[in-house]
Amino acid sequence: MKQVIFNENLCKSCELCLEACPKHIIEMDLDRLNVKGYHPAIIKPENIEKCISCGFCAIMCPDTVITVIK
Repeated sequence: MKQVIFNENLCKSCELCLEACPKHIIEMDLDRLNVKGYHPAIIKPENIEKCISCGFCAIMCPDTVITVIK
């Protein structure tokens, strides 16, 4: 089972992962703030099946917020 894990408290809302995702399923959670005061990146549960586990989001993230498990 594929998983994309976000360490949301490290996210600084740079949005580089949004640009890197070829399926455009990552978005900023505008309803919440992390401990740093930023809106964290998320993938909504209904979109996780669209993920192709390419890992581009994790590679692009400068703060190693994202872990992709195939």
